Amino acid sequence: MDIGQLISSLPDIFISSISQGLLWALLSIGVFITFRILDIADLTTEGTFPFGGAIAAVAIVGGLSPFVGILLAFLGGAIAGLVSGVLHTKLRIPALLAGIITMTGLYSITSRVMNNSPQVNLLGEKLFFSFLLDLGIDKVYAVIIGGLLFTALIIGLLVVFFKTEIGLAMRATGDNLEMSAANGVNTDRMKIIGYMVSNGCIALSGALVAQNVGFSDLNSGVGTIVVGLASVIIAEVLFPNKPLAFRLVTVAIGSIIYRFLLSVILEFPIQAQDVKLFSALILIICLTTPLVKDKFALKNSKGGRK
Repeated sequence: MDIGQLISSLPDIFISSISQGLLWALLSIGVFITFRILDIADLTTEGTFPFGGAIAAVAIVGGLSPFVGILLAFLGGAIAGLVSGVLHTKLRIPALLAGIITMTGLYSITSRVMNNSPQVNLLGEKLFFSFLLDLGIDKVYAVIIGGLLFTALIIGLLVVFFKTEIGLAMRATGDNLEMSAANGVNTDRMKIIGYMVSNGCIALSGALVAQNVGFSDLNSGVGTIVVGLASVIIAEVLFPNKPLAFRLVTVAIGSIIYRFLLSVILEFPIQAQDVKLFSALILIICLTTPLVKDKFALKNSKGGRK
């Protein structure tokens, strides 16, 4: 594809990126909760995402409402987060290893949920955006509307939650663990709740993405932690030092921007197996951008004093 064709296709790419980004935004918000609020690197993400998709897909194929399937996916993700939280807080397993252990176990559990099949097909089933399709709305816009409703709902609930006593205690635990414990906060409990909320959001994202693509995939969780981290870092680079409520919104925006960057890259003739490599490169660029900006700012300030 030449530059002219790429430029002409940018509006379509951007619309598609919005629809995809809003569904993946819930995963990014989940990663944000553990990574930024609790200051924990949680790899449970890569097991929870396909687990949520599998639960929703099997529920829908079994005749349940897609919204019931989504709720069950959230609960399944919360239980997975509970396991990681208990491993980390009660058994004193380092957070990174606790996430890896849960992620590994979830692979087998997800396979069992999917009846030992690598995929569950949702073709012809009623999905979360089907009622919008019945109104004559094009699929991409139906997904945007549905994704926007879910994302706005989750962000709204989280904003309210983080203003409660438990939410404030959780934020304090992530900011200063020792000080929180000294003030009577049960930090282990706060971490476990954070794990559960985070992984519930991630499983919810998996359930929505599975319905959008038309199937749940046992291996869909590979690299999802990179997607979440990239969205969080993009948000922090573009919108630094914002209040928590605004940060949750910017994480969703970061998810859309990440999908847009990835979609532009996919317009070029690259191999399918290279997508993860480019995802990692985008994350590297995002992570190093603040350092480069600080160095340029320092250089300019020194130059201005001469």
